Amino acid sequence: MTDFVLPLPAIPSVAVADSSERFAVRRIFCVGRNYAAHAREFGNDERDPPFFFTKPADAVVDSGTAIPYPPLTANLHHEIELVAAIGKAGFRIPRDKALDHVWGYGVGIDFTRRDLQDEAKKAARPWDWSKAFDRSAPCGPLVQAQDSGHPQKGRIWLAVNGKVRQDADLAELIWPISDIVSICSEAMELEPGDLIFTGTPAGVGAVGPGDTMTGGVDGIGTIEVTIGQPK
Repeated sequence: MTDFVLPLPAIPSVAVADSSERFAVRRIFCVGRNYAAHAREFGNDERDPPFFFTKPADAVVDSGTAIPYPPLTANLHHEIELVAAIGKAGFRIPRDKALDHVWGYGVGIDFTRRDLQDEAKKAARPWDWSKAFDRSAPCGPLVQAQDSGHPQKGRIWLAVNGKVRQDADLAELIWPISDIVSICSEAMELEPGDLIFTGTPAGVGAVGPGDTMTGGVDGIGTIEVTIGQPK
C-alpha cells in the first residue's frame, strides 16, 4: 500500500442517468469552433481544422449546482455542448472505429472568462486562465451510448432565465463525433474516463449572479446551473 504525504483528493465524477453509479473523470478535452455559425460570429473560418484545449478533471460539477461567479472576469460566457464520454482506450483511432470508444453522452456547459480569452488571443498566449478555472465544466448525467445511440442530429439549446439564446442542431457540427474522437486520439492516447466537449453553436453570451441556465440535447438529457455571488 502506498502512503501519501497528504490525503488523496476526491475523484472527479459525473452522474449516470437512472443509476446510483458515477462516471470517474480522467481528463477533459474541449473542441474549439466546431459549429460554422459560432466560428463566423467570432470572425473565424469554419473550414479550419479542429483544435483542442483542456480543462482540469475537477472543473466538472453536476447539473443543479450553484456556481460562484468566478474571479478575474467581468464577462463570463456560457457555451452549451454535447459531451462524449470515452469508455475504451485508443491511440490513432480510425474514424470508422471511433464510436466504439464512446461509452456515453451528456450535456455540458463550457464556461469561458471571455475578457481573459480576448486578452490571451491578442497576446498570443494560452487560453488556460480563460477556460480551465474552478467549476468551469458542469455536466449533466451521462446516458450510455447503447441506450441513446450515437447522435448525429437533434436540437441542442440553452436558455438564460427562460429565454433561449443558443438553438441549433447537432447536424451542424463541422466535425462529427467520430472525427473528433479520431483526431483527438492522434495527439493523445485516449483512456476510459476522458470527456470530450464537442463544441458550441452560435448565441453564446454573458451571464451574471442570479442567472439560471437550462439547456439540453435531444435524446441525451438536460442541464441546469445557477450563477451565484462571487466568493
